[in-house]
Amino acid sequence: MKKVITVTLGSSQQDFSFKTRFLGQDFEVQRLGADDDLTQAWELLRRHQAEADAVGLGEIGDHYQVGLNSVVNKETRRLLNVVTRVPATTGATLRRLLQVRAVRHVQHELGNYFNNNIVLFLSGMRNYDMAVALSEYTKNLNFADALFQTGAPTMLTSLEQLELFAKGTRWVLPGKPREILEASLSGLKKRKVMAEVERAHLIVGTFAEIKAVGNADNLNGKTVITSAVDDDRLKFFKQCKVNLVIDVSPKLFDQVVGINVIEAMILAALGKPPEAVSDDDFTEILDELQIAPRLLHPTGKFRNIRRFAFVIHPLSQEFIKKGLPIPKGTPKFIMNQVETLAAHMPPMVYCKMENIVSPTGAEAEGWLITVGGTPKEMLARSPEFTYRRLLQAAKMAEKLGAQIMGLGAFTKVVGDAGITVARRSSIPITTGNSYSASGALWAAADAMRRMGLVKVKKGDKRVPAKTMVIGASGSIGSVSARLLAMAFDEVVIAGRDMKKLEELKKSILKDTPDAKVVCSTDYDSLLADMDMIVTSTSGAGKKILDITKVKPGCVITDVARPLDLPPEEVAKRPDVLVIESGEIELPTKVRGMKSIGLPNNVIYACLAETIVLALEGRFEVFTIGRDTEWPKVKEIYKLGIRHGMKLAAISGVNGVFSDKDIAKVVKLALEARKTWKAGGAVEDAKPAKKAAARKKAAGNGSAEPVAKPAKKAAAKPAAPRKAPARKKAAAAE
Repeated sequence: MKKVITVTLGSSQQDFSFKTRFLGQDFEVQRLGADDDLTQAWELLRRHQAEADAVGLGEIGDHYQVGLNSVVNKETRRLLNVVTRVPATTGATLRRLLQVRAVRHVQHELGNYFNNNIVLFLSGMRNYDMAVALSEYTKNLNFADALFQTGAPTMLTSLEQLELFAKGTRWVLPGKPREILEASLSGLKKRKVMAEVERAHLIVGTFAEIKAVGNADNLNGKTVITSAVDDDRLKFFKQCKVNLVIDVSPKLFDQVVGINVIEAMILAALGKPPEAVSDDDFTEILDELQIAPRLLHPTGKFRNIRRFAFVIHPLSQEFIKKGLPIPKGTPKFIMNQVETLAAHMPPMVYCKMENIVSPTGAEAEGWLITVGGTPKEMLARSPEFTYRRLLQAAKMAEKLGAQIMGLGAFTKVVGDAGITVARRSSIPITTGNSYSASGALWAAADAMRRMGLVKVKKGDKRVPAKTMVIGASGSIGSVSARLLAMAFDEVVIAGRDMKKLEELKKSILKDTPDAKVVCSTDYDSLLADMDMIVTSTSGAGKKILDITKVKPGCVITDVARPLDLPPEEVAKRPDVLVIESGEIELPTKVRGMKSIGLPNNVIYACLAETIVLALEGRFEVFTIGRDTEWPKVKEIYKLGIRHGMKLAAISGVNGVFSDKDIAKVVKLALEARKTWKAGGAVEDAKPAKKAAARKKAAGNGSAEPVAKPAKKAAAKPAAPRKAPARKKAAAAE
């Protein structure tokens, strides 16, 4: 029978002895605590080495290999030199391999779990190999070595800084027998490290280190990487509400043992000294034993929280007034200067969204980051002006720990529509256009269903209606056209470049050979025949269509940002349903979110795409450029359903449309169709009948005022009173 003795600087009250079978051999393992007394530890090692096949030394500093520099712990070397008859180890080699193995395992099993985590190493030099492994997934590495060893009130923030610090360390402070004890921390040191623990997502250290600086306030919801977690230690983590404890030391026996014990047992089984066993030898044994880290959930429930950021910006001077303390009566020439100044402001955090929980159990939280430029200011400058501010926002998001960032509103159409920003950003970027396209048609289809003006017979392959996409050669417009071609009798694809439209038509017919597709660069005369119109241009305030020519009861889906149809245009046609599509309802009640101009818990589809990707753990460049990919539109729709996203209440420029509001639009449309003819002209009607119709429409309590009758037979409908613009605090799409 092999015998392994472990001498530890821990309490002798926790000593144990047990027998087991390991690597095909019988073992007896005995623990001897020295109660933090180096002299007693020296004596225990000297006295008991003769009765052991290998000796482990626990709860003492290792020798470190940091980059190309070796750092030797003098106390550890002195104690190990006592053992001359049998192999002796602190478990440093096996610990290093198990730490890297644990990082790889968790990253794979939990789906990109460490991506852009803010990591705090209470000792970077002891965990250098783990830090190198984590650096593949995050740049947010912080090391407390300089603070603990020199008292400098700062963190090392990169592997290069850690290596430089190790190179400059010509001696190692003997310190306390155990690496970091609460008693050894000055008040300043402790407060600084506790603040860093609060900021971090992941804390790496020994139990003694973590206990010295951790409590229920700063460890709540955090992930901890440590070793040899027994019941008492797990109880502490439970009290602190730690979300996940990654124990790199496997529990191979009923008794929890340190990594030094396992390495000593391997050395005893092989009958070799530590220097004769290579990393490959250890790895082969670990694979044979199928060793994996223990993932412990102290609270009983694991919260897999992913993080995102999303860029918003003001759409006009009115939005700037709402976001800044500017008097309402500020002259226009002053507001012009403020608008220009705002465009040069650095990005700022607008709010933090929390408690977004998927039915799958995944959670997301994130930050809305605002840049100050309006579309007018962005268009007045080169794309590089906006790129730089978006990259500043990306850097801010990275420091916050965001794992993916979305571009909202005009920021996703500037220049090359996100390609340059994605290439130069260190975190993944998405414009959200895939979900915007999906949400646009989702909302439009729901609106048509609720209006009931187009009758679909059972068994019909397509909806018997005509549709038009204005801005069809754009990213969202082209995908919208593909979707409509599959579902409706006819689709008109409209734009400025006939060559691009013809290319799009060929592509659509390749996917849907029996579709009826018409190209048009002069689509004004076709408006009156359309049952649905999708407008998705980037006209930035230019007039896109004449709403007075649209058929009564038409559904217009305005997915452009800024809107192609401002409130004053929409107010001209109370018999037409104009919706701002792409609005998605979150699966749970979000906390911390400030107004973006939508009902509570409702967000724009481009923001929803960013959140869905975060919930799925898909930290990748998903949608960029002007050519939105049809497979991605389908994929993000399915992922949204999986994570509990719902189509929100249909909204227009004046807010949410209730069933009653939609019924009123339908009623006005049916009445208007009695005098409507192709081309938008109104047929002559007897004054009495027209007056009765007007009185009946006015008495229905419509949210929109009814237009007065035209004075002449062929006149266009007169505009009613201007409807109030919907109040918004920020633009998200």
